[in-house]
Formats: sequence, structure tokens, C-alpha cells
Amino acid sequence: MREELLSIIEKNSRIGLKDLSAMLGQKEIDVANEISALEKEGIICGYHTLINWEKTSLEKVNALIEVKVTPQRGQGFDKIAERLYNYPEVKSVYLISGGFDLLITLEEKSLKEISNFVSDKLSTLDRVLSTSTHFILKKYKDHGTIVNKGNEEEVREIITP
Repeated sequence: MREELLSIIEKNSRIGLKDLSAMLGQKEIDVANEISALEKEGIICGYHTLINWEKTSLEKVNALIEVKVTPQRGQGFDKIAERLYNYPEVKSVYLISGGFDLLITLEEKSLKEISNFVSDKLSTLDRVLSTSTHFILKKYKDHGTIVNKGNEEEVREIITP
């Protein structure tokens, strides 16, 4: 039941307990207890709403920042990752493979605020060797959800020989 339950609520965390229990063929109390256990075990870490901010009047700028760091002896990348994820403007931190060690997603009101974060907070940390910032210009799909579905028709030019 666990994996099926997790798959369902990952796609729709607002689904009601009654509908969940019917889909799983389980009693509501059993499903509620399982959700509670999953939360206590840290398997369910939180519930989020995906918002298309482009359709609101609020301006937001998102960036992906690659960070190369010197890992700390005995703690690897964990200590620097913890320091980074404690900044409120940092939305996520990932340990990645490739030319950089960490990937940070950041959300601010302007390019300048992101630039200030990188230059004043991130680049000044002892273990940070280098960074590379990429600004998100448009989201097509986020957390498995198509963001602008049906809003824009793709226009292709007809090419004749």
C-alpha cells in the first residue's frame, strides 16, 4: 500500500482521505495511520502547491546556481549544504555529479537580488571555490506538471523546397 499511496499523493496532495481509501481499497483509518507513519519516518517531507507566477502580478526571478566547493573532512558536502539551505531565499540544494558539486535553486524579486546573494553571501563562504549562475527564463514543466499547457500554440514555418 505504501508505494501506491505515495504515488497517488505525489501527483495530488489535496486528494481526500475518502477518495484515497477507495483508490487503495483500504479503510480510511488505515490510510490515515499510514500517512501519519510516513510523515513521522520522514518519507513524506512536506506538501507543496505549484503556482504559475507568470500569471500573477508578482514578479519573481528564479535561478539555478552551480557551486564548486571544497568538501569538509569527515563531513563531505553535508556541512556546506546545510549552511546553504538555511538561507531563506534558497529553495533547494542538491549534490550533483559533473563539473560542479552542488546545485542551488534560488527565488528572488529581481536579478540584482540574486546577484547580491551570489556575491555577498555565497561567494564569500570559505569552502566555495566557484559558482555559475543560470537564470530560468520560462518554465515548461515543473514537479512533473506542465505549467503552460494549452496556452501557447506552437507556430511552425512551412518550408518548401
